Amino acid sequence: MHARTIRALVASASVLGALAVPATANAEDAGVINARGVNAADEPTVRELLEKCDNGTDSCVFHPAGEPEYFTADAKQVGDPVYNCTPDDQRHNVSWSDTTSQSNSVGLSMTTEAGFGKVFAVSYEQTFQHTWEESHTESQTTFVDTRSHQVGWVERAAQMQKVRGTYELHFEDKFHDHYIWYVNDFEATGPAQDSSTAVSQHTRDMSQEEIDACP
Repeated sequence: MHARTIRALVASASVLGALAVPATANAEDAGVINARGVNAADEPTVRELLEKCDNGTDSCVFHPAGEPEYFTADAKQVGDPVYNCTPDDQRHNVSWSDTTSQSNSVGLSMTTEAGFGKVFAVSYEQTFQHTWEESHTESQTTFVDTRSHQVGWVERAAQMQKVRGTYELHFEDKFHDHYIWYVNDFEATGPAQDSSTAVSQHTRDMSQEEIDACP
């Protein structure tokens, strides 16, 4: 069985559902598990398979399924809130820094030190001509205008992306009764290449307790 032939056939197959075993492979030599499903008692776990990626396999390849899906994450407060304890309107400079990091559907650490994380990053770069970012840090100073006895704060909504696909692992010797394993429906989420963000300013009236705490 030629690994390059297998990779080419799998890359052209649909991986949104159960991945079809290539015609050149013996069906008994290949096993398929779903990254989001429940493993049968005689199957390896997703963790067991992914930890073998480039760490006990002859080859390990990630096949993306379609283009990345871009979305805006939920807004969250960044930086410290500011309190206007004076009788006048005020403009505050709020300096903040916020980091968004990658995650995945199986909850495993996905740094490039992990074999399956490095394989994912290489495949992403080759397929989409971008570098996969494990994390991205955004730092700014934002102006917040408050009226007398108001609290002001800044929120940021980061641009993110999701990439779905299938891992294909080849073993020299049978692993859980198969030479080839496919991990379907794997999903990774990370910062978008375009790191533009939605930044907004907010205010509310101070509570009596906050007013009493003013210097």
